[in-house]
Amino acid sequence: MTGVSQPDDTSLKRVHDRKPGQASTDLTVAHLWAALRLGLADFLAKPQYGLFFGSLFAASGLALTYLLLARGEVSWLIPAAAGFPLLAPFTAVGLYEVSRRSELGLPIGWTAVLTAIRTRNDDQILSMGVLIFVGFGFWVIIAHLIFSIFLVEAGAGSESLAFLLTPSGLTMLAVGSAFGAVIAFVFFATTVFSLPMLVERDVDVLTAIFTSLAVVRDNLAVLLLWAFVIGALLFVAMVPAFLGLLVILPVLGHATWHLYRAAVPPAAH
Repeated sequence: MTGVSQPDDTSLKRVHDRKPGQASTDLTVAHLWAALRLGLADFLAKPQYGLFFGSLFAASGLALTYLLLARGEVSWLIPAAAGFPLLAPFTAVGLYEVSRRSELGLPIGWTAVLTAIRTRNDDQILSMGVLIFVGFGFWVIIAHLIFSIFLVEAGAGSESLAFLLTPSGLTMLAVGSAFGAVIAFVFFATTVFSLPMLVERDVDVLTAIFTSLAVVRDNLAVLLLWAFVIGALLFVAMVPAFLGLLVILPVLGHATWHLYRAAVPPAAH
């Protein structure tokens, strides 16, 4: 078969050859798998950067878990752990820069990668990071409130994980998961293409966000699947003491860059 429905890796790599102003690609499931293959290829080509950002993200998760467990704050640990993947897009900014430079044949070095949050010498990506961390804090507070309501109803101690196996605990997980899925998708729709765009172009945060929302709206079914794939892989990666993030985070970060390049038309020059 030919056409957009069956893109290969080469077609995704060459998507930047489209003329400025050309309509966005209608994404298909095949684009997702091609992006994942290219993401893996980028990681294997420059593993030091992926391992660095994956380690940074994993270490942050371990530190947060240790801190809350040491304080006996299970009622805060569960919401924080559930919302932790929401921070992944901001952590992946350096990975977008690695893929961007690889695509353009530009030299790649630690200085360029580590300063990617100010690629355009402004604070747009940092502003986006602030929004992400504020949203994460909002999620943790709301999720903790949900947890506490059901905890009080069950009369369980906040230090007991056994509460999760009670009827109230299972109901709490169902309610929290439903609410969390909505919040997570809002995060996803807002950041999935806006952060790569801010790395690539001299645009403001609102322009990047509106572009991301528009692409998600126009490709809702496919990007719902992509959101599920990201969430599922990050969850699996977090289970073995966050160690899976060493590989999963960079592969997903690079893959998201390639999906962005497939979905968003090049800027006019």
